[in-house]
Amino acid sequence: MHLTPREASGLATTLRQRIGMRSDLEIVLCPNFVALPAVAEAIRGSEMKLGAQNVFWRDLGAYTGQISPTMLVAVGCEYVILGHSETRGRFGTPDSELTEEHLRYFGETEATLNKKLHAVLPHGLKPILCVGETLEERQRGQTDTVIQRQLEGALKGFSADELYELVIAYEPVWAIGTGQVCDADEANRVCGLIRQHLGTLFSNEMAEFVRILYGGSVKASNAHALLHQPEIDGALVGGASLDADEFQQITYCASAR
Repeated sequence: MHLTPREASGLATTLRQRIGMRSDLEIVLCPNFVALPAVAEAIRGSEMKLGAQNVFWRDLGAYTGQISPTMLVAVGCEYVILGHSETRGRFGTPDSELTEEHLRYFGETEATLNKKLHAVLPHGLKPILCVGETLEERQRGQTDTVIQRQLEGALKGFSADELYELVIAYEPVWAIGTGQVCDADEANRVCGLIRQHLGTLFSNEMAEFVRILYGGSVKASNAHALLHQPEIDGALVGGASLDADEFQQITYCASAR
């Protein structure tokens, strides 16, 4: 929830001038909903793509405050982020004990993500599905189990042929906006686990085709180590994407793979 439409357009214009015509990378900008038209106009004619930060699972109806897949397509989106850690719920906690950390903030579940995936794919939108464990889950040694459960729940009912455009982002919750970053070797291991589990659920061909990103305090100083891991295909960049210089440096790290 950063940048007004005017501010987002200015940042997108700067990025277009610096890296917008590069064809060796796929660069997707995902601003807030109200900034989508302005950013779409700013990057028009460039190689950069437009994405949204979320979506609802119906095309239209009495769902006040929600944005549909058809609306995203109409404004020029090709991608949409689903299941970011900040939209997922933390269930099993009594209401009297809920904090912002438990809510995080909108109660997204694997069931709602499954609905959203079924909704966006027929419209040609490419989903960026986020998965990741909390600090508590990691400390309990549950990382692998949590990742597998999230994948199975969100991808229930799909065939391999339907998911070749899927992008998955491993974003450990404890590394989001905290300045902490997952060790590059461990990030690579979990991304490899994701690919392996996709092969088990669907097919090895599909698992190799799907792009798997790392997200979680990615910045210029750690991007090279992360993006040179064999199982990591790219980065889901958070706060660093608000700084044109920082984001440009991250793209240099990606292109030097």
